[in-house]
Amino acid sequence: MKFSEFELNQDIIKGISEAGFVECMPVQEKTFPHTILGEDVCVQSQTGTGKTAAFLISVFHALTGKMRGGKCLIIAPTRELAVQIEAEAKVLGRFLGLKIGCFYGGIACRKQEKLLDKDDIDIIIGTPGRLIDFAKQGKINFKEIRILVIDEADRLFDMGFLPDIRWMLKRMPKYSERQTMLFSATLSTRTRELAWEHMNEPFEILLNPDRVTVEAISQVIYHVESREKISLLLGILKRAEQGSALIFTNTKQAAFMVANRLERNGYRAEYLIGDLPQVKRQEIVESFKAGRLQYLVATDVAARGLHVDNLDLVINYDLPEDPENYVHRIGRTGRTGKSGRAITLACEKFVMGLEALELFIEMKIPVLWADEAFLEADASEGLHFHLDNQGNDSHPVRPRNKEGRGDKPSAGRKSSQKKAPVKAKEKRREAGRPEISRIQPGVSDEDRLAYYARKYGEVFKVVNH
Repeated sequence: MKFSEFELNQDIIKGISEAGFVECMPVQEKTFPHTILGEDVCVQSQTGTGKTAAFLISVFHALTGKMRGGKCLIIAPTRELAVQIEAEAKVLGRFLGLKIGCFYGGIACRKQEKLLDKDDIDIIIGTPGRLIDFAKQGKINFKEIRILVIDEADRLFDMGFLPDIRWMLKRMPKYSERQTMLFSATLSTRTRELAWEHMNEPFEILLNPDRVTVEAISQVIYHVESREKISLLLGILKRAEQGSALIFTNTKQAAFMVANRLERNGYRAEYLIGDLPQVKRQEIVESFKAGRLQYLVATDVAARGLHVDNLDLVINYDLPEDPENYVHRIGRTGRTGKSGRAITLACEKFVMGLEALELFIEMKIPVLWADEAFLEADASEGLHFHLDNQGNDSHPVRPRNKEGRGDKPSAGRKSSQKKAPVKAKEKRREAGRPEISRIQPGVSDEDRLAYYARKYGEVFKVVNH
């Protein structure tokens, strides 16, 4: 269905056309018949399906029609997503003359305060903390909000923002006097409770509720020992086409370590963790989105709302412990119907979550096998990269030898043995790590699970999908 088939303001159609959109995505086609009439909606839709344009176009239609002169509030879980929404709003609404402001923490307030001082912001986009700060200062009046959008509601709840959202809702006009749109990857019990309390009989829209993965994404998994993960990652990147790759880890320490090891092996990479200053985070994200940075290593929390057009490859360096995070991760590629690739490395530390993950996505991820020739030599081998509790990095160090002297560091940045001593726990783990055989190609599911049973002392089951 084409956008022109809906009764939209011609300046909205012009902005859509300038952005290169002609055909509606399914989420847009199902949402517009309700939002254009001013109805509330609860939409279950995965990332990369066009939901941002779905609610922005609905907002534009309302603010240039029945709710002209009113204000819209869009709540997002992260700064990165808020900035992304603002950018898309300015593209799609470029001919409407609407004033758009984006408000989030991590940077000085003054620039954002100046936007609010003008009192002519039509669309307010922001994260809960900064929005509440400005409301308490009297710079944002929630009573003026006529349209409310809650984006990625499940993530807002997971990050502990539900009380903040309730605080804001209680200060807005009652639900019968505003239009509310809620978008979420899953419509959980908490989401439906919030809708029941604060929305006006919302129409529920479920897109592919029984198919949580994007079919256009090619998914494979490698079984690998922890000590060989970097070598395997280097082998994958060497054989990958010259495109961008987003690499996920389960911890900020791992993100820091992987990015530094990639740098030592000649791959320009940055790491993205929640502890980084906002200015630095935004600089890294913009560099990656613009194609100036080819490899980005990130944690799940830091990558919330990170949307990159034409992302070639997602690599799960660590198998995620939460199956839903797997869906969110691989959904960064194959966006808006395009093809994409996702590669997962399953090591002994996280492999026990594989069974639950495959049950959740209702498929068995194809297995690929890496022989010795596939693995690449790691130029950073023997170095330890340490991130302190404040998120500050230190120089890499090599473990000391028996005489108490450090080995000669490799070429590149000088090592500092004083700044980053190897943790005793890490030493013990490495010293006591058993030598185990790699799983060989062609083994049956039963043999694979028996291997893990011996390794972890637990009984595993074969699950038929």
